[in-house]
Amino acid sequence: MNKICENINDIDALNYLDYLKFERKLSSNTISSYQEDLKKIISNFNKNLIELTTNDIEKYINDTELTARTKAHYLSVLNSFFKYMIFMNKINNNPCELIKNPKIEKKLPKYLTKDEIEKLLDIKLIKPIDYRNKAMLELLYATGTRISELLNLELNHIDFDECIIRVTGKGKKDRIIPIGNTAINYLKLYINDYRKFILKTKTNNYVFLNKNGEKMSRQGFFKILKELANNAGITKELSPHTLRHSFATHLLNNGADLRIIQELLGHENLSTTEIYSHLGNKKIEEDYKYHPRAHKEKGIN
Repeated sequence: MNKICENINDIDALNYLDYLKFERKLSSNTISSYQEDLKKIISNFNKNLIELTTNDIEKYINDTELTARTKAHYLSVLNSFFKYMIFMNKINNNPCELIKNPKIEKKLPKYLTKDEIEKLLDIKLIKPIDYRNKAMLELLYATGTRISELLNLELNHIDFDECIIRVTGKGKKDRIIPIGNTAINYLKLYINDYRKFILKTKTNNYVFLNKNGEKMSRQGFFKILKELANNAGITKELSPHTLRHSFATHLLNNGADLRIIQELLGHENLSTTEIYSHLGNKKIEEDYKYHPRAHKEKGIN
């Protein structure tokens, strides 16, 4: 049994995970996430997933103290599983079809202000890892890439002459992203003058390396980001996705077209990108209070 499917005894669930890996070719992180979801769902029943009825699933969703977002996510996982079972001619009907998704309040993405970005990127450049951190964060903010795309970036994916990078996003889809002068200059400085001191005697084609000269992990990046945020005095909850949100929000606020932002972010649907327009609308509403006639006068309803 392959490692990604361990600790699950439901043979249909295991076959489904193999399908996601070998047929859908999803990333190991995505498959691991599905595995954990299925384990949690299975632990709440005394039967295999394929035996679940609509009533079983509704009772589980309604009786558990899960958030609306988690309930919707689990329904999505089960829905995908049952569609696979129908495809394999194991069942005739999907028990999730008649279950309504819980209403989820859309959360506006958190982002850093321009001043906060300036503070975060104001890194003292002393050691080689400082130049790596500077190049890494400048590139993340300049391109809005996902953290997985950034860490999987290889040297041959960068075109310094054209000032572009090629990344592979969700669904193994490649896209080309332009890079501004600041990011390209620090990236070039890091690669040409400082990366070799981190790489040492090893051979590695990934751009961003840990102190051992190996490909940097997500956990390693999170640790670096948290340390840099603390040094900059930023108290907001911060993640790599915060910089992605900041990239999109600042582009939109400066007049960029929403469809261009969609292309840059690698969103399949424009509706995913439209959350940033809601952010802009909220900012407009907040700033309108500064208008001299924004407040009601006494005696006027």
